[in-house]
Amino acid sequence: MNPIPHYRSFLDLPRVDPGYRPVEERVRDWQEVEGHLSPDELARQAARCMDCGIPFCYGAGCPLKNPIPEMNAAALESRWEDALQLVLTTCPYPEITGRICPALCEGACCNAKDSEAVAIRQIEREIGDRAFEEGRMVPRPVAPRNGLSVGVVGSGPTGLAAASDLNRWGFDVTVYESAKQAGGLLRYGIPDFKLEKWMVERRIELFRQEGVRFECGVRVGRDVALDYLRRKHDGVLLACGAREPRDLPVPGRELKGIHFALDFLIRQNQAVSGERSGIGAEWSARGRDVVVIGGGDTGSDCVGTSVRHGAKSVTQIEILPRPPEGRADDNPWPDWPRIYRASSSHQEGCERLFATNTLSFEGDESGRVYGLRCVQVEWQGRKPVAKPGTEFFRKADMVLLAMGFTGPGKDAPDAAGLERVWSAGDMVTGPSLVVWAAARGHDAARQIAVELGQLSEA
Repeated sequence: MNPIPHYRSFLDLPRVDPGYRPVEERVRDWQEVEGHLSPDELARQAARCMDCGIPFCYGAGCPLKNPIPEMNAAALESRWEDALQLVLTTCPYPEITGRICPALCEGACCNAKDSEAVAIRQIEREIGDRAFEEGRMVPRPVAPRNGLSVGVVGSGPTGLAAASDLNRWGFDVTVYESAKQAGGLLRYGIPDFKLEKWMVERRIELFRQEGVRFECGVRVGRDVALDYLRRKHDGVLLACGAREPRDLPVPGRELKGIHFALDFLIRQNQAVSGERSGIGAEWSARGRDVVVIGGGDTGSDCVGTSVRHGAKSVTQIEILPRPPEGRADDNPWPDWPRIYRASSSHQEGCERLFATNTLSFEGDESGRVYGLRCVQVEWQGRKPVAKPGTEFFRKADMVLLAMGFTGPGKDAPDAAGLERVWSAGDMVTGPSLVVWAAARGHDAARQIAVELGQLSEA
């Protein structure tokens, strides 16, 4: 590889993204859709890093505060082990965040102010992938055991990040998971075409090798009392996520064929992994007109899953207006750009309707949904107002509700009156990104270690 003139690279070299596998190929399987940059292209992207005096990429962007300029410099110079050790100081699973994070860091990249951001996420993914391929992603040393134990309830992004930190600081850590397998949202909520589950299993196995214990199929609050865990451990962290879906209480909601998005995605992930023999006829989108209500990532995942089932048509409805192509005046850099985006799933075949509200569902004589009544809206402040004369009917014999989540749900353990019980992640803040969940797991682990006398406040 020819030397790259680092000092001019951000001016001379364009941003390059790896793209995706061809649509006609990828919709026939559940494998990862995103491509990979070549080693030379990765080096060029790393060279585009300006090594800013004030690196907004992690100061204003990355919730984990990854040392991005130093990480990029190490990748540019092919110091891959240095790059790995740098990113592991802040990120518990770079091969995962390098795939599913929306790259808040790139929105705050100084290059993104007037040009295109450095491909930071691709560099992070390569650091993690290369370390596994070359046998360098090995169990990290842990501090001598301090005689204290912590129980972590939930094995999603928050629980895993907290468990990893506490274990390395010398605590005996046991993670309790209600599902059959560990991984939480990473295993059950994200489709394989974005994150193949052998990657999650590989990371969890590494945590096991470092000393973290996992007890799956244990529902805290039902199979075992939270009070018992509190007496068994010196501290307990609740990291149960926000799994209570937001419903749509309109006429016809009781009709068959209307499902919550996460239930749909969980069943599909279980079928791909072999935990379930199949998704079941009621849950299959094959040959159906599918409407997904909700325009976020979960809705997009439902689109890609429905396409792979062989849906007759897929429509995604969003009550918010269509975002602009570029930053609006009230959305300046380095804030995350609220612009129009099309995911890989959208590119596979989907009609998207914005500023549209659902008024009711209509069913046939068998009690199954066959369509929905909608109306276009205009936003007056923070309130959507129906536009007269814009009502319309949309055919649908399967509807997936992907309108977000309202909290941990009624089955979450109740910690009222219990001392040395902490909670963190989405069950506290509401639904968020995996990278934010991981950051809050780090914060919770440090708070626990400080309050149990094993770390200083600094």
